[in-house]
Amino acid sequence: MKNFTKILLVFLLITGNIFGQQEKGITGTDNWLHNWTEFKPNTVDYGEPTQILAGNITKDTKLSKRNVYLLSGNVFVTDSTTLTIEPGTVIIGDYESKASLTISKGSKIIAEGLETDPIIFTSNRSVKRAGDWGGIIILGDAPTTKFGSGSVASFYEKLNATIFENSNYGGENLASNSGILKYVRIEYAGKRIKNAGYFNGLLLASVGNETILENIMVSHCAGNSFEILGGEVYLNKVVSYKANSNDFKFNYGTQSSLSNSLAIRSPYVSSRNGARCLQINSYDNKDEVDFTKKGTLVVAKNITLITDSDNIKSDIQQGLVKEAVYIGHNASLEMIKSVISGFNPAVLFEDKIRVNQENLEKIKFTDMYFNNCNGNIFVENNMNNEDLENWYGNSAFFNVYSKSNNSETFIDLKNQRKPDYRLRINKIIASNEVDPDLKRLDD
Repeated sequence: MKNFTKILLVFLLITGNIFGQQEKGITGTDNWLHNWTEFKPNTVDYGEPTQILAGNITKDTKLSKRNVYLLSGNVFVTDSTTLTIEPGTVIIGDYESKASLTISKGSKIIAEGLETDPIIFTSNRSVKRAGDWGGIIILGDAPTTKFGSGSVASFYEKLNATIFENSNYGGENLASNSGILKYVRIEYAGKRIKNAGYFNGLLLASVGNETILENIMVSHCAGNSFEILGGEVYLNKVVSYKANSNDFKFNYGTQSSLSNSLAIRSPYVSSRNGARCLQINSYDNKDEVDFTKKGTLVVAKNITLITDSDNIKSDIQQGLVKEAVYIGHNASLEMIKSVISGFNPAVLFEDKIRVNQENLEKIKFTDMYFNNCNGNIFVENNMNNEDLENWYGNSAFFNVYSKSNNSETFIDLKNQRKPDYRLRINKIIASNEVDPDLKRLDD
């Protein structure tokens, strides 16, 4: 009996250590990337369109899996209408008409796919490239820090004046509900706009906390994969894959959480102007914001940010790799139990941020795994980061620094069609578990 007890205790100790190591990056026991994601979308045949989706949708409409839809031009869902999309439905964005889908303020989209039957938005070109079509825009009536209402009118060419108001966003309703996006893929979006930059894969402006945003993959986007302006947004189990611009951009006072998610960058497709996994700002132009309102706050937990490179050292030397995280003035970030692997450096503060206790308490890195980065945390245009290294290197933060190649750090990074991006050292794998701590920003 004593021997059995000893064996049991040893087993429990070993098991506890194994599961106790699942602490940083994407967590859990199952790989939630399987079935619904696609890392080689250019090899998939989605069929030919059988229906056209164009103009304004002004009454409740349901898209069926039995049809393949061609999204033509700027399509608006207006007049408090709900657009429902069945699991497995394919919507193909038209290249020539620079197709886009906008859910106007007060309207909803219910795009609730299944793990085995995701909803697909993709390009209609035979040879697909980033920026083939526009993207998806969801507008709500949650607050922003902008004076007055915000507008995305600049995204549309030759916008009809009668629907100009449908491009506005903003209000005072934190619980604004714009619907559901779940098990959705958005491929080859980010069409270039004359004199106005690029569309984003998914733009969320003043979206409220009743909106459900889970299991969304944006791949090969010429603009930002995900851009969040104002509102209170909870993103869970989302993927950005090889974006030309930022993977996740937060701005204008959004109060957002990002949990159990993944961004994979390529050194060979990033914008020349610099692109990050996380870009966190409180404004673009300080004259257009009300500083009496809360600045941008992002809580990021169990995130994996990685540069997919066979020779990260060479790519950094050639200037092909930039920082993973950029934090602007008056913005706050709390990043917990996450992985940053293969960047130059890991984190960069805007040069307007003074290194003092007040600002450092607004920018927290705890229980992090910094791997194979050319430096860890710096202030823009300042190579002396001794104060930052001393602060974040304190043992109280439990941050770990490593210099392992991706092939040595992550399991089956190259060989798996749908990789799980778990760390060899920490046995971290993707999970179907939902982290309740991320649902409330003020806990």
